[in-house]
Amino acid sequence: MTNKIVAIQGNHPSKLNPKTDTSVFLAHEIQNKNYKIFYYDPKELSVINSEVIASGFFIKFDYKDKNFFKIQKKQKLALTKCKFILIRQDPPFNLEYISTTYILDTIKDKVKILNNPTSIRNISEKLYSVRYQKFMPSTIFTQNISEIKNFFKTHKKVIIKPIHSYGGNDIHLLNRFNSKFINQFIKKHDHIMCQKFLPKISKGDKRVFLINGKVCGAISRVPKKGSFLSNMSKGAQPINVKLTKKENIISMLIAKDLKKENIYFAGIDFIDKKLNGDINVTSPTGLKTLFDLSGVNLAKTFWKNLDK
Repeated sequence: MTNKIVAIQGNHPSKLNPKTDTSVFLAHEIQNKNYKIFYYDPKELSVINSEVIASGFFIKFDYKDKNFFKIQKKQKLALTKCKFILIRQDPPFNLEYISTTYILDTIKDKVKILNNPTSIRNISEKLYSVRYQKFMPSTIFTQNISEIKNFFKTHKKVIIKPIHSYGGNDIHLLNRFNSKFINQFIKKHDHIMCQKFLPKISKGDKRVFLINGKVCGAISRVPKKGSFLSNMSKGAQPINVKLTKKENIISMLIAKDLKKENIYFAGIDFIDKKLNGDINVTSPTGLKTLFDLSGVNLAKTFWKNLDK
């Protein structure tokens, strides 16, 4: 019989902010159902004698305690003993990331893994949006400097960002074309995403939560003064928000597509009613913030079907 254990593959809890972190929020909810939480770093995942083993620790989360987590027992654990595994580390999408998905692929028929490791390997968080470009601002994916120059001539103000980064890192607003800077950026990141700048980002974006093929809620994140980055890790302030009819229709379409791809939980973003092209499938954030703003607990929704 499967133990009531949830393993979380993620960044060390000491690096997490309990006020906003979704991994802690999800863990705390299932912990209240008498599940044990086992935490491990992706680097600590191994295959030993054909068994998938992680070196980590059992942990307990407590929002009431200033030290919001307590490590109870360090050990190695065969992950097939778990009922669920949550893949919750921050990207970037690199070879270590890919290797962990291949390892977890070998046990996905024995343990429910969220999100499915094959699916998150196949769905690039930026490039997957190519199929939805009619809902997006003008966007290209390239490492061709001439294509970027032509795009800049057309749109004058352009956002560039790496395809495989996260959290608002390495995102730049170009007000003038700088060949040297762009060449260095391409050298570092290979293919990049270039997108027409939407000035209404100053009023905030909308983060939409998709769970099991359904649109479950949304928050807005307003960049701090002088910034165009809507990530809360970059100082943006969250506020309550409702989706427009058009945003809801687009969100439902993507939610159904992602369910077909075996993606259980995802986050997508809108700016000025346009999809911005980030399809977050590795470690979507914002559930704790939604709860604090509205009282809506999507952690309960997340576990509702899984825990039957």
